[in-house]
Amino acid sequence: MAQIEIKRLTNANVYVDGNSLLGKVDECKMPDVNIVMAEHKALGMQGKLEFPSGIDKLEATFKWNSLYSDVLTKVANPFKACELQLRGSLETYGNGGRTAEVPVVVYLTGSFKKFPMGGFKQNDNVEAETSMSVTYCKMEIDGQTVLEVDALANIYKAGGVDMLATYKQLIGG
Repeated sequence: MAQIEIKRLTNANVYVDGNSLLGKVDECKMPDVNIVMAEHKALGMQGKLEFPSGIDKLEATFKWNSLYSDVLTKVANPFKACELQLRGSLETYGNGGRTAEVPVVVYLTGSFKKFPMGGFKQNDNVEAETSMSVTYCKMEIDGQTVLEVDALANIYKAGGVDMLATYKQLIGG
């Protein structure tokens, strides 16, 4: 009989330029890597097909639980890229309880494009949300690269394999 294995990632910490933001971020949404598909149709074909033709722009959002001047100073400058890191613990559960814990690390580089002034309401904490235009992202689980995308360097790696290696060779760079 097959054993059910449950994976849970329920908490994390965010770092901006190497500085911990423990307790300052309520929620963060990592970028969705959306593949741009190009439609293909031709005479004699009974249907249409889609083929990958690149990636769409990447965006991450962060919801802050207050106004932090050290973070907002970095967010205010759209001309300087920030390096962010999200670190979590992926837990595995089975019949005997928790059976493993491995790190999940997401690396992001990009520029913030939304500066929050906050919303003020009596007896409520100020919440602020920022959005970041991401040029580089990488996800590692237990030290293994799952996905790496660098829009400025023409890098798209899945499972550590360069999906654009032949393409880059054929175009001369």
